[in-house]
This record gives sequence, structure tokens and C-alpha cells, in this order.
Amino acid sequence: MKLILVRHGETYWNKERRIQGGGSDTELSEVGLKQANKLASLLKDEDIDAIISSPLKRAASTAKPIASQHQLPVEIDAGLKEISFGELEGLSVSSLSTTFSQFLMRWWQGGGSERLPGGESLVELQERSWTSIKRLLAGHKDGMVIVVSHYFVILAIIFKALDLPLDYLTKFKVDPGGISILEFEDYGTRLVAFNDTSYQRVIARSKATKQSL
Repeated sequence: MKLILVRHGETYWNKERRIQGGGSDTELSEVGLKQANKLASLLKDEDIDAIISSPLKRAASTAKPIASQHQLPVEIDAGLKEISFGELEGLSVSSLSTTFSQFLMRWWQGGGSERLPGGESLVELQERSWTSIKRLLAGHKDGMVIVVSHYFVILAIIFKALDLPLDYLTKFKVDPGGISILEFEDYGTRLVAFNDTSYQRVIARSKATKQSL
């Protein structure tokens, strides 16, 4: 199976650098909507079997234009929802106290077993998201599937597929609208693309042209 992992487009909270987890059902920004439409154009010629999305609006709104190009429904899977940040949901990154920031850094590097206050652990996130991927592998062994999800979900899936430890998370980054591709073969799994955002240069050039007029 070829698995195309798409992070949702930009939201206003992304721009404001607010913590946006499974408890925050935010909408796409204007840029995010443009990213979703560009993604749809980019992927329109692929032979897609299914399009699966997190239930959160920012993911589903990214998936819908892609699905419309293939006359496919957007299948919703709660297992692909972003990690729950609990008490941290909605907070500005810049507003966090030094103590809380230090906790987050320890959590980020600590192997994923510690739960966020009132939220989930990375291990729990990986277990539930991988359950969703196993269902796709069973149902689309020789096909191509698009999954539209979130930052931590995508990294957790990639790390599980490649047998990488969760404390490597600090070494990887997935941008809004970024595309990553895994190929599952009998001999093993390969990461053939990671965080591809090259299609977004068209959006950036268009914005720059408007500002210069």
C-alpha cells in the first residue's frame, strides 16, 4: 500500500502559535483553504482508493477538495484525531511559564510515556492512530490511500512504520499542508517523501504579486 499522509492546511491558530490539539476544532485560514485546493490539484491524477480524515474541521476541510477530484467520500476516523493537549489547549506558546515550557521539553524528549496535564501521552496517540493504519493496510493492501491528519499523528505513524523511537520527534517537523509518503511492501516499509510543501511556492508567489500591486 502507498500511504499519502497530509497535514491539514494552515489555521489562524497556527499563525498565532497557539497550542492546537484534539480538543480544539479550529477552522482553516484563507491560506489553509488555498493549500487545500492546491493539494487537490496536485493529487488529482493519482489513482486513489480511499481518503480518510480526522474528524476535526481543519483536517476534514483539507480532505474535501481532494476527495471531490476523485468522486470519493471523505471517510472520518476518530483514531486520526490530534493528540489531546488537555489543559494546554488554546494557550499561546509565548505565554507559557518557564516551568511549563521546561515540562513540555521534558515531555517532548521523554519517550512519549508521560501524559500531558488532562490530556494524552504520545504512546497513547501512537497506539490509536496505528490501529487506524492497520485497518487500512488490511483493506487496501495493493492500493493508494490518502490520510489527512495532524502534526503529532503523522509523526507517530511514520515512526511506528519505520520502527523509530518517539523521542526522535524533536528532530522532525511537519508543516501545515505538508505531504509525506510511506510505501508498505512485503520486504518492509520505506519513507519515500517527507513534508513536501513545494506546491505551496505557487501560493506564496501569488500572495507576493497581490501585495506588490
